Amino acid sequence: MQAAKTVVFNNNTALKCFLRKKLLRSCSAAIYITHKQYLSSEALSAPTPDGAPKVYPEKIQNIVTQISQLSILEVADLNDLLKKTLNISDAPVMAYGAGMPMAAPQAQEEEDEEDAAPKKVQTSFTVKMNRFDAAKKVAVIKEVKALLEGFNLVQAKKFVESCPAVVKEDVPKDEAEKLAAALNAVGAECIVE
Repeated sequence: MQAAKTVVFNNNTALKCFLRKKLLRSCSAAIYITHKQYLSSEALSAPTPDGAPKVYPEKIQNIVTQISQLSILEVADLNDLLKKTLNISDAPVMAYGAGMPMAAPQAQEEEDEEDAAPKKVQTSFTVKMNRFDAAKKVAVIKEVKALLEGFNLVQAKKFVESCPAVVKEDVPKDEAEKLAAALNAVGAECIVE
């Protein structure tokens, strides 16, 4: 197995062959990857400090220099070729100065549409019990038990003692008002939101 590791360090195709035949364990591949990083002849780029100007590779600088020497027609041809090569669709481009005057009328039209559109009407309400009269606690518990489905006496007592609490959510306005009125009548303080 040691001989296989030595071959892998020196030959990338041998690594692929050994991995296909499952002769190497995963740890050997990790050793190869780590070892290959140290054998690389490429210089590591130093991180640039914050605020320092970015240094571009020479290849990029050469491309920018060549593009800056092109005529306008050559730049247009380059643009078309890049769009075809990179499969980039044409997007509508507006000049900066032309876009500014259009923003004000467009904003005015949006405001007019908002004024013309009817305001959203709240259709579901929430009944919330904020507190209750301690002297009328028993009556409030009985009313909660009667009004809320599935509550027994113990659950109703725990619910009343945990005030403030939501009695019912997403109910129509008339049902919410009736529920709040019934609880207010027995000594609870309820609001409809």
